[in-house]
Amino acid sequence: MPRSVSFSFNDPLAYQGAIRGGQLEVLVSTRGDFQAKLQQIDCNRLWMQSGCENLPGVKHARFNLNRAVVLFLADPLQPCPRFCGVEISPQALTFSGLGSSYHLRTNGPFRWAAMSLPAHDFAAASAALTGREMRAGPETRTLHPDPAHMARLVRLHRAARQLVHTTPEVFLRPEVSNALEDELVHAMVTCLADDDQLEPRSGWRHHSMIVRRFEEFLAENCDRPLHLAEICAAIGASERILRICCEEHLGMGPIRYLWLRRMHLARRALIRADPAKTTVTEVATHFGFWELGRFATSYRALFGESPSACLHARATARRPLQKKRPTTVAHATAA
Repeated sequence: MPRSVSFSFNDPLAYQGAIRGGQLEVLVSTRGDFQAKLQQIDCNRLWMQSGCENLPGVKHARFNLNRAVVLFLADPLQPCPRFCGVEISPQALTFSGLGSSYHLRTNGPFRWAAMSLPAHDFAAASAALTGREMRAGPETRTLHPDPAHMARLVRLHRAARQLVHTTPEVFLRPEVSNALEDELVHAMVTCLADDDQLEPRSGWRHHSMIVRRFEEFLAENCDRPLHLAEICAAIGASERILRICCEEHLGMGPIRYLWLRRMHLARRALIRADPAKTTVTEVATHFGFWELGRFATSYRALFGESPSACLHARATARRPLQKKRPTTVAHATAA
């Protein structure tokens, strides 16, 4: 059943939870009023998503659905983000499958587009269109298709978004949504077929594995402070190599990234807490911030409000974490 739904967000926590296909963690790196929009369009097998964000940051994505996913820039004039430490241009796309993960670092406003197919449908479509099966593996790869093929994919994705926005009743017609899906699947497979034999550089692969083990260790120990020596021992990398990998993939050293991640975890806890049962001190110390005055100052500098204001204002107002602006073509949630 074709459908479309759009959202607007003023909080990265709600935004990251609405993007489907896996788990996404959004760490905003500068102060400002966060604003984001997300559009999701479904044909039958094909899912499309597109979004825009106004603040720079680091995103960590982990795919847990068995789908072949491509991601590319929706605006060729925006600052180029760094994908797993490598700058990604408007002529490139990323290709991911079940179990893959990546880091994406943005330096300003960011507009993106994505589409995905179930893994078995993608394999069947690639076999039918190219004569060989292509499969999305556990590694995310950056590809550079033929420019004409890439331009066609971007153009079709944009046309689908415009069609849903201007004439949603046309998109609901089965012959239209089916034809659009066929065109998009063909464009997706053609782009991937241009470059599907390329293998990642061995050095890049090694650094990516270190960053992946780093993130896994952080996720397993998110409720306690961590020390760099402990982390290096656990993931099997020296401090020097870990620093190089983090600078490459995250745009900052491991200490700064640990701090930024803990600040966002503390904010999430404050948003969800009951001020009648929880204090700022409890939240701060739980995430390893022992100097409460410095924590409050840093929190205000990063998020634009004090920790106590966050704790009390959100609970008192009872306002939701996201604002939905329905433009639904078919009745469905964004789950």
